[in-house]
Amino acid sequence: MFHLQPAGTAVERSAAAAAPRRTLPATMSDQAPPYAPLPLVSSLPPDPNSTSTPNPTLVLPNPAFPNKRKRTGFRRKVPSGSPAAPAASPAAPSQPPPPASAADDIIVINREPTAEAVTALTAGFPADSLTDEEIEAGVVSDVGGIEQVNYILIRNHLLCRWRETYNSWLAKEPFATLIPPHCEHLLNAAYSFLVSHSYVNFGVAPAIKERIPKEPTRPTTVVVIGAGLAGLATARQLVAFGFKVIVLEGRKRCGGRVYTKKMEGSGRSAAGDLGGSVLTGTFGNPLGIVAKQLGLPMHKIRDKCPLYRPDGSPVDPEVDKKVEITFNKLLDKSSNLRSSMGEVAVDVSLGAALETLRQTDGGISTQEEKNLFNWHLANLEYANAGLLSRLSLAFWDQDDPYDMGGDHCFLPGGNGRLVQALAENVPIVYERTVHTVLYGGDGVQVVVNGGQVYEGDMALCTVPLGVLKNGGIKFVPELPQRKLDSIKRLGFGLLNKVAMLFPHVFWSTDLDTFGHLVEDPRRRGEFFLFYSYATVAGGPLLMALVAGEAAHNFETTPPTDAVSSVLQILRGENIISTIKV
Repeated sequence: MFHLQPAGTAVERSAAAAAPRRTLPATMSDQAPPYAPLPLVSSLPPDPNSTSTPNPTLVLPNPAFPNKRKRTGFRRKVPSGSPAAPAASPAAPSQPPPPASAADDIIVINREPTAEAVTALTAGFPADSLTDEEIEAGVVSDVGGIEQVNYILIRNHLLCRWRETYNSWLAKEPFATLIPPHCEHLLNAAYSFLVSHSYVNFGVAPAIKERIPKEPTRPTTVVVIGAGLAGLATARQLVAFGFKVIVLEGRKRCGGRVYTKKMEGSGRSAAGDLGGSVLTGTFGNPLGIVAKQLGLPMHKIRDKCPLYRPDGSPVDPEVDKKVEITFNKLLDKSSNLRSSMGEVAVDVSLGAALETLRQTDGGISTQEEKNLFNWHLANLEYANAGLLSRLSLAFWDQDDPYDMGGDHCFLPGGNGRLVQALAENVPIVYERTVHTVLYGGDGVQVVVNGGQVYEGDMALCTVPLGVLKNGGIKFVPELPQRKLDSIKRLGFGLLNKVAMLFPHVFWSTDLDTFGHLVEDPRRRGEFFLFYSYATVAGGPLLMALVAGEAAHNFETTPPTDAVSSVLQILRGENIISTIKV
């Protein structure tokens, strides 16, 4: 008889989900309206006071991503059986061609502007308009005109070229021959913006690192508070720009919620990511670029995810397929409901809308179908790092247009390898918990535990939202009211994990994930998903996830009880025999 005795365990309680997608305001009606999805066809209205030829309409084909389904946490393949109908790509609105005289003014850098627009989208740029930061930087003199069209084409081209040569330093000069003389100022503006905002020429490639000055070239000192990924990336760029930087970190390690722990037991070891563990999209993900610069392989999380009943027996694939299709259909209906409700949708939760639609739809009837539907709800709560009852129907998916496309991946050896690379040569002082920041016209003073004071010209605070919410840092004078209001309104999610190292792999190595159903809706997120790290961690490691309401209840669960519960699930009547190699 095989005994499921873990060789080592770790229980991680995290105030942010491993794949946080959206934040949630404490009061839904207080949240600012979302940005409307940015279309790829932009009408440039003529100046009523001008007698010149009207500005053209820039028409770019819609670079739709193939069914990314960001709205779900783990993206599963539709179970075997008759295939689901593919999602139709939205058609670009029909627009008249630009006048010939105006079209002549649009520069041609290459023959693939649509592909380059996709690259810009994955990096967070709108396809055919400027970001607020670009407008503030004054990259063009005429917002919405031909100059903007040409600037965007140049910006996208620069960005795309660097994404292809991420191990090299992107210089501006080679592009001068591609740009007409009257657009040289746009090349200068685009290059300066992309470099200064770290869209290009960042990371840890030797060609990038050799450009970092040995000594500060500016008289300005910046105190960075927090050595998580945000603090490390910021400090690294500031050093590259010539600033004198010091990073203060309260813990004995850097990385924040990204923490790779070496787990050992019974002669086995494995690298377990107890914090953030998944690179969610690799097309525009800066961490994906850093991984490539380091030559690290990325393991695509396979979408094969069998689900198991509470007794451990596998779910019927046909029933699984039916419920998943119904779930996605109800999500689509919730979008239509939102549109019809108008402003009223602000005060309606996504959870309430889905439950109402489920009851009226009638497609979910048996107990197993309800269990499966609840599994998808748990997966959705995992994706959004929040309770569906606290997610606004109006705003829950407002950031979908800025989703980074591409595969979701594990990094063999853990994401701590990225942290280690980003921390290289960054001046970090550990075990310095900041409790007061005094700031004014003559600079800043940052006071840490023990009373030690660090002085600088400015401070950059990268601590978690929870630290700001509970007043862990006192600011003198107090922060502006608009920032205090934002801190109060913003919310953050919760995800818990149980990591277990076993003597050997007893599950199929062609799986990266498998799911577990429960009958109690209140416990739907309790160990609902298991990640297998056996192929990337160096040992037989399983990670059980706890999301939604179950994650909150889990906060008071003793670690030994948590491990016992997971083992009981894995000892289910048939689960071992059905997933065992």
